[in-house]
Amino acid sequence: MAKSKTVYFCQNCGVESPKWIGRCPSCGEWNSYVEEVISGGSKKYQPSERQASVPRLVSEISSVDQPRINTHSREFNRILGGGIVPGSVILLGGEPGIGKSTLALQVAMNMPLVKTLYISGEESSRQIKLRADRISQGQGDCYILCETNLEAIRSHLEKVEPGLVIIDSVQTLQTDNIDSPSGSVSQIRECAAGLLRFAKESGTPLMLIGHITKEGSLAGPKVLEHIVDVVLQFEGDHNHLYRVLRSSKNRYGSTSEIGLYEMQGNGLREVDNPSEILITHHENSMSGIAISAMVDGMRPFLIEIQALVSTAAYGTPQRSSTGFDLRRLSMLLAVLEKRAGFRLSAKDVFLNVAGGLKVTDPATDLAVICAILSSDTDLPVATDVCLAGEVGLSGEIRPVGRLEQRIAEAEKMGFKKMVISSFNKKDGLKKQAGIEILRAGKVEQLIKMILRP
Repeated sequence: MAKSKTVYFCQNCGVESPKWIGRCPSCGEWNSYVEEVISGGSKKYQPSERQASVPRLVSEISSVDQPRINTHSREFNRILGGGIVPGSVILLGGEPGIGKSTLALQVAMNMPLVKTLYISGEESSRQIKLRADRISQGQGDCYILCETNLEAIRSHLEKVEPGLVIIDSVQTLQTDNIDSPSGSVSQIRECAAGLLRFAKESGTPLMLIGHITKEGSLAGPKVLEHIVDVVLQFEGDHNHLYRVLRSSKNRYGSTSEIGLYEMQGNGLREVDNPSEILITHHENSMSGIAISAMVDGMRPFLIEIQALVSTAAYGTPQRSSTGFDLRRLSMLLAVLEKRAGFRLSAKDVFLNVAGGLKVTDPATDLAVICAILSSDTDLPVATDVCLAGEVGLSGEIRPVGRLEQRIAEAEKMGFKKMVISSFNKKDGLKKQAGIEILRAGKVEQLIKMILRP
């Protein structure tokens, strides 16, 4: 009987070490080494017979775009760059219960012309059937397989010959070549490498669903993200209905696109016009509300910024922010205190981004400033005004990029006025027929411009 040996693997980069060390010499992470037992008599993977590659000149290689597989989902196609590329490997990550399995099954059920094999290592076939009946979208040619052994999965793939393979999840897979539990670094690395070889040799695209750690990063070695072609993050708040699909890596398209979904009882609904949903239509003007034209990736849409300023009840003022960086909020309050003369140090300030979205675009600074000023003075912002601008430490309103897209989105939603920075070049803006462009260079100019008694 072959002897087993104990080695240590870095969970971040997968580097092997004969003993435990505090800091990985490869990636620099602390306390990332995990003990694993490897059998000395394990069989190595024997690759299938294939034609050897030969070097070719760049001029001899064809640059014609490879035909893509249509997923019949506008949002998913936009993220991938037009569809699924044959032979590509897609890694989909997200928090537990956010809707990863629902999204993957929905994609499989909406592709009637593509034979799909859905492999689940976490749920039974009955549970997947109940979810498929609940989604009830399309009549896809989808097969269900509940299996975790990689060798058994490879044999089923050769028999079924699917056009798309979905694995839920990669952390549940295990191979007989490695004598360690499923979910370990070596198991994830070996299973992912075996699946990658199958995808590239057969031309069958794979979609791998992955778990994330408590820090928000994908679980397993970092090499998992390196070997796949596309890395998607499914984000959202369990208390809200909206989900955002982002691409952090895409070898076949742009990483600047996002997809917006709404979680419903019958699955995930694609949001074609997020501006209509994220803006609340009030019958009467209310103070503390401002509309910002933001851009997330390549997609412009309007969001509603809500602010509440009140006298501190317990002596110590509170600063609370939902969906907006709290440190940036403190900076903007300091700018209002120093440059505009508003005494907010003894008042509670609460800020909220409607819809449960997390905002990172600096162009929302202007709307945050206006919402705070509106709540402090109890004067509502005009309902037909939209804002886009970054606020600097000296109180100046700095220009932002992709301004034409923001103005076009505001005009499409029926806004009559758009407040931008006076430092934006006038020559670069096309004349918009139905919207008036207002320019401001300092925060002090906003009070008379947008607040009305």
